[in-house]
Parts: sequence; structure tokens; C-alpha cells
Amino acid sequence: MKPTLLLRAEERGTERRTPITPKDAAALIGAGIDVVVENSARRIFSNDAYEAVGCPLVPAGSWVSAPDEVVVVGIKELADEPAELRHRHVYFGHAFKGQQGARDLLRRFVAGGGELLDLEYLVDESGRRVVAFGYWAGFVGAALGAMHLAGRLPTPVQPMSLDDLAGELEQIAASLTASTAVVTGAYGRAGRGAVDALQLAGVVASRWDRADTTGLDSDNLVGHDLLVHCVLATEPHTPFLVEADRERPSRRLRVLVDVTADVTSALNLLPVSDRHTTWDEPVRRIWNDPVPLDAIVIDNLPSLLPKQASEDFSHALLPLLPGLFGGDAVWQRTAARFSQAVAALE
Repeated sequence: MKPTLLLRAEERGTERRTPITPKDAAALIGAGIDVVVENSARRIFSNDAYEAVGCPLVPAGSWVSAPDEVVVVGIKELADEPAELRHRHVYFGHAFKGQQGARDLLRRFVAGGGELLDLEYLVDESGRRVVAFGYWAGFVGAALGAMHLAGRLPTPVQPMSLDDLAGELEQIAASLTASTAVVTGAYGRAGRGAVDALQLAGVVASRWDRADTTGLDSDNLVGHDLLVHCVLATEPHTPFLVEADRERPSRRLRVLVDVTADVTSALNLLPVSDRHTTWDEPVRRIWNDPVPLDAIVIDNLPSLLPKQASEDFSHALLPLLPGLFGGDAVWQRTAARFSQAVAALE
């Protein structure tokens, strides 16, 4: 069978991104790889755009009956059925750190003989991620935090263009000149995006890296108005914000944005926040007194900027996809991580 990718429709109603744009699908077809696309009314690029470059269109959910050799590509979670997963799936499974539902998902792969090639674990020889939505996650997260700080966050939140979002930030800048923010993991992809958004919003940002969060100065942390958390933990670490920080005399902290949204993992570095928020209800009150603290913990932030996020991600993923059919080392590494997670089930 000719190498085939199936771009599935997303289950989540608020997911508008795609890991493969029509332009990059055309490049894959030119390289001898078939790209089959499930119909989706929500995807940021139209069905017609894929068909125009030679992608056959099939109904949503067709991946379930696709031949075993087909590699299924997506962004977020699968449907709860079928109970047995027999394909190789490329998407963000969020199942390797004990997250909620992780064991059940992994057991579905074991039952069907399939494999989860989690995009979060697509890394180079040094362990650095080679493709990510991080920059735009940080940008959108910080933008929402600044808008909430200014009392200008709409509810529900809706997808925007980059120009429109930047314009919103520039409009609130005058009202935030006295506000300060701290960005943890400030020199990573997400951190850089957060700092750029805050600059547009007129917010002075302290950039914290590993040295600043090792032996963390909690008084300094809560002395800012806004915390944008961009450190994705891969091993146990002392939490950054705990219940005892509520009563610190220095606390000005009023808004927390958790870009990692890793709240159901045992490695959550902000244990005061243990729930995701949504597009319909983007903000949740964590503490009421002595200073109110609100949290924004949306786990698909880049989908609020879907075109820019999809184009950047697809461009980075494109050169790696042919290697799915050639045993390239980058895919072997993520496959090994899946095998470790499955072994830990026993």
C-alpha cells in the first residue's frame, strides 16, 4: 500500500487547528505520500482547499475503518470509541505523565495493537522538541491574561486573527502601564511568545528561567500582578505557587495564566490550580482574599489564533512526516516513549 496519512476531523468543538495545511498536504502528495482528509466544518482551512490540492475527502470518523497501515494524524483527543485502537496515531495524547484518563487511553492502544506517537515527545537527539505550538500558546495565554487584568476579556473567548488580537493588546496598553508580570520559562518557545504579547499590551515582564525558579523567591513571584506559567515539567520539582502563598504580605498577584495547562498531571507546578477552564468560561476564581486571584487554564490556547498557529506548526512538521514510513530516529524516540508508558501500566 502506498504511504498514506489520514488527517482526521477533531472531536473537540473548540478545536480549529490542523497539523497539516493544504499547502503542506500538496507537498506531501508531491513526495509520494497520499493524504486523505476527513470532512470538517470547524477546521480553519476549508474542505475545498484540501480537495483542490488533490486530497480525497472522506466523512468524519472514517479513520476507524481505514487500513491498518494508514497513519492517523490529528491535534487533540480521540473519541471514546472504538475501545481498541489499531492504527499509529500522531497527536497530542497527554498520556505519558499520569494525566486524567491516561491509563484508559493507553489500554485502548494495547488492546488494538496500535501506537501513540505523541507530538509532545517528538524530540531531537538532545531531547529538545522539534515541533510545537508553544510560541502561539504563550502569546495567546499572555494576551488573555493582560486583557483580563485590564477588565477587557470577553466571555466567551473566540478565535481571532493575529492583527485583531495585536490590535486589542495595543488598545489596553495605556491602562496597564503600572502593571507587572512574571513569565516563567521565559526563554522557551511559549515564554518568548508570552513576553512578545505582554510588550504589545504595555506590561513590564520579568523573565524567569531555570536559575530563577530553582530556589524560587516566592515573595517576588507573588509581588507581580500577572503570572504567565510556561514551564512544562518533565520531572518532579518544588511547586511554584501553593496555598501558603495566599497570605504573603507582598502578594499583588491577581491573574494566573497556566500556558502548560498540565493541571491533571502529578507534575503540576501550580497545585493551587487543578482544573482547566474553557472558551465559554475562560476564568476561574482560585482565591477570594486577601487579594482575589483568577486563573486562566485553557488547554488549546493556539486554537484561538488558528491560522497562524496551524501554518507554523505544519511547516515544522512537514519535513518529518515522510520519516514515519522510513523509521526515522525522531519517530523511533517518540515510539520508545510510548513503549515506556505502556510498560508502566503493568
